[in-house]
Amino acid sequence: MSFAGVREGMRVVAADGLTLEPQVARHAEAMFEVLSDPAIYEHENQPPPSIEWLRERFAKLESRRSPDDSEQWLNWVVRLPTSELIGYVQATVLPNGEASIAYELASAYWGHGLAHRAVRAMLDELSVRYGVGRVRAVFKSGNHRSMRLLERLGFVLASRDAHLARDVEPGERLMELGLRSAGKPRDPKDIPLLTQ
Repeated sequence: MSFAGVREGMRVVAADGLTLEPQVARHAEAMFEVLSDPAIYEHENQPPPSIEWLRERFAKLESRRSPDDSEQWLNWVVRLPTSELIGYVQATVLPNGEASIAYELASAYWGHGLAHRAVRAMLDELSVRYGVGRVRAVFKSGNHRSMRLLERLGFVLASRDAHLARDVEPGERLMELGLRSAGKPRDPKDIPLLTQ
């Protein structure tokens, strides 16, 4: 599968009261506050060192492509109806129709179903617009909140062989989900905005 037909750019996606906006450099200041929440780093990673660093990173990601042009990098910020940014969802899409996803919401918004709605909308977009047929997520074994979210979305724990084939590190888990409409993406003008 090639990426033809989806180079026009990402679109804004409605998500049952939330909005997923393609992430750009101008989101850095508001997202710096979101990503400075220490609770979201309980299991891995660390907060961005500065707003300038985050702005530069977001600017580089605006290409939506890996440096070798082999992957699509799709990043959306998650916005409430009040206009407040609360986190992000992202996907790395491979030419074979597979994708790896990640997501993060500020801890003040945990436990309200917002991550479920945002990730579900992204999965629908990946399936319909980008032709993704299989999605994977890797997370730390102790991150039970992430595991429960993925399970509610229909993900299942990958086999031991899949863990080995994907070089999943000790202390991490790999979960997978098959999406319903795999294959060639449809013409973007024929795809309505998705809502949940």
